[in-house]
Amino acid sequence: MDASSPPPGLSGPLHGVLSELHAHPSPHVPNPPNCKKRASVALILRVRPTYDHWPTSPSIPDPYLPVEKRLEEFFAQSWVQYGDPEVLFIKRASRVGDRWTGHIALPGGKRDPEDADDEAAAIREASEEIGLDLNTDDCIHVGNLPERVVTTSWGSEPLMVLCPFVFLTTRNDSPNLKLQPTEVASTHWIPLRALLSPALRTVEHVDMSQRFAKQKGFLTRMAVRSMMGFMQFSAVRLFPAETQRCCTVPGVIPDGTNQPSLIQRLKSWCLSGQAESSEADRPLLLWGLTLGILADFLDMLPPNNAVRMWKYPTFTVPDLRFIVSVLTYNLRKKNKLQATLGARPNNTALDSETAALPVTEQKNSANGSELGPCKKYGDPAVDGTSYAVGIMLRGYYDRLRVAIWVFLAWRMALGSAAAFTAWRFLRRR
Repeated sequence: MDASSPPPGLSGPLHGVLSELHAHPSPHVPNPPNCKKRASVALILRVRPTYDHWPTSPSIPDPYLPVEKRLEEFFAQSWVQYGDPEVLFIKRASRVGDRWTGHIALPGGKRDPEDADDEAAAIREASEEIGLDLNTDDCIHVGNLPERVVTTSWGSEPLMVLCPFVFLTTRNDSPNLKLQPTEVASTHWIPLRALLSPALRTVEHVDMSQRFAKQKGFLTRMAVRSMMGFMQFSAVRLFPAETQRCCTVPGVIPDGTNQPSLIQRLKSWCLSGQAESSEADRPLLLWGLTLGILADFLDMLPPNNAVRMWKYPTFTVPDLRFIVSVLTYNLRKKNKLQATLGARPNNTALDSETAALPVTEQKNSANGSELGPCKKYGDPAVDGTSYAVGIMLRGYYDRLRVAIWVFLAWRMALGSAAAFTAWRFLRRR
C-alpha cells in the first residue's frame, strides 16, 4: 500500500465524525407541556487494536488539552488508525412491567433531580449500570446527538425527552465492567463495520396483541394475533466482538430446571413468545429507539446509506401487508424523495409502543448557521420535522390506521360472504 494513502477501515472517518459532533453540538430540546421526564443514554466508543498493529506503548492524550487536540493525538497513533472501532451495547435484564425489558440498548436512564444536566445523568447511569467511569482521564466527552421527544401510541402522548451523548475511551484494552444484575443481563462490544453491513440488516417481529393484554385478556389477544399477525420493524442483527454476561441473573446459565410445560409453552407462543427479545436463545437484535439513535450516528459514516437500508413498519399477514403497501405507496415515494434530497439523512426507528419524534434544528443567531452535524431535509414548515425519518414517516401512521380499518372491513366482508355461502349451502340440503 502507498505510504501516502490513508489506512483502511473506519478510524479515519470516525475521527472526522467525532470532531464534527464536538464542533457542532445539537440544540437543547425543552420538555413538551405535561411531560417533565428527561432521560439520557451514553454512546460509548472504543478502538480495538488489530493483530498486525498491536500497540507497544500506547499513549493517553493529555486530559487538559482541548477535545479537538485530544482527538487528534488519539487518532494519530498507528494502532488506532488500523484499529477496529466498536460501540458498547447492553442487553437489559428481564423485569416484569418494564417497557424495554430484554431489549438491546445503550447504557442510560432517567435524569434525577440531583443530576447537574443531561450529560451528568448519562455519566451517572453508565456508572450505576455497568460500573464504567466516564470521568476518567482516558475518556473523551465528545458531544451529543440530536435529542428527541419519545412518545407512546404512535405519537399520541409524550413520555420523555431522550438525550444521547457520545464518549470515546482511549484505552487499548477492554475496560473493566461491573454489571448491575437488576438492570443489565449482558454487555456487547459491536464493531461499527457490523452495524454498517447490509448483510446484517433484518426485521424484528412484534406481537401487536400485547396492546390488549390488560384491557381485553387472553381471548382478545388470540383473536388479534390470528387476524393481524405480527408487526414488522427494521432491525440489525448484532455481531459481538466481545461479550460479558452477568451470570447472577436467573436464566443466563441454563441449568435444566424449571422447564416450562407444554401448556405453558403453547400459551407463551399464543400470547407473545415469538416477539419477546428477552429470551436467552434469541439472536441479538438492535431495533426501535436504540436503532434510531445509532442510525443518527451511523449515517454520518460512509457509505451514508442508512435511509436506503431502513424499512417501513408493516405487518406479516399478507392481505393486511398488501393493503398497507397500496395505501402508502404514493406517500412513501414522495417522502423518500424529499428525505434523500440531503447528503446525510437521519433514520430514527420506531417500535410498537414508542416513537422518537425528530425535532427541528435551531438556527445560530450569531451567524445563521445550522446547529448540529445533520442537515435539514425537505420543508420543516409542514410539520416541524427536519430529519429524514420524520419526513419519511410524515403521514405514514395516519395511512396505517386507515389501512387497518380497511383490512378489518375486508375481513368482515369476507367472513360475512363465507357465512352466507355456508348458510345457503346448508339450506339447500
